[in-house]
Amino acid sequence: MINKKQFTCTKNGRLDEILAEHLQLSRSQAQKYIKQGVEIDGKKISKSGCSIKEGQVVTFYSLEIKEEEKPDLDIVPYKTIYEDNDILVINKPRGLVVHPSAGHKNDTLVNYLVHHYKTLSKQMEDENTDRPGIIHRIDKDTSGLLVIAKTPKSYISLAEQVANHSIDREYICIVHGVPSNKKFKVDACLGRDPKDRKKRTVVPEEQGKRAITHFTLLWTNGKYSVLSCKLETGRTHQIRVHLSFFHLPIVGDPMYGIESDQKLFSKGQLLHAYKITFNHPITQKNLQLYAPVDDYFKSSFENIINK
Repeated sequence: MINKKQFTCTKNGRLDEILAEHLQLSRSQAQKYIKQGVEIDGKKISKSGCSIKEGQVVTFYSLEIKEEEKPDLDIVPYKTIYEDNDILVINKPRGLVVHPSAGHKNDTLVNYLVHHYKTLSKQMEDENTDRPGIIHRIDKDTSGLLVIAKTPKSYISLAEQVANHSIDREYICIVHGVPSNKKFKVDACLGRDPKDRKKRTVVPEEQGKRAITHFTLLWTNGKYSVLSCKLETGRTHQIRVHLSFFHLPIVGDPMYGIESDQKLFSKGQLLHAYKITFNHPITQKNLQLYAPVDDYFKSSFENIINK
């Protein structure tokens, strides 16, 4: 059901900023309302940056959205690979969002963590953060190893290792095509895609952040290939963008892959963080941990072999 609502502007400003403040939303969320249809003093407006003055009446239309269903936080959806008093290393399943965001307020990894660990719950409150203990992240539909710091001291040490690129993270993926070389390195800067703000793309050096990935060919049948991917940097969507840019899109990737994949590989990209190596934040012992691929990855590979 569509609801028509109105309010009177109490100050001058941009329409998206005024609407965001009134609805207590982010500016990007307010812009979605504007695309849906907003009027100023009865005149339809489509530009988010339109100026609005104090006293003008804003009319907007909102969709009634059912409250997000809250999961049973006592039943964790991930597998624990390693745990002690200082850190937790898990195998994150595909489909699980790491931290709260629009559309995912109650069903993220962070929700489970703060429910089970008082230290992380306290950190969330004391520091007003929605990412307590999170050192690095994995995309929603990518599975694999994730390290969580259970204490502030562990967090500082692990964050330094991430900043120094001393945590080795390796992924395995299945791509369309065959690379020209068995081993190759991609060093290409990444930035936001000007055509789609949710996506990243390769950009000139002055427009983005440097991103480096090392790839090794593990298997191929001439049509599909299995690659090992080692991150030297950790930019958003790095592996997915690098491979797509060099015409080796990851199978099942809904954002950077081939559209026809979505019927055969509907659960997301065949990308899995299978290995991580780092120094324990307290003991400094070197840890090398592995996580197996999930059933979706296994069955997809079997289907590819049998094609």
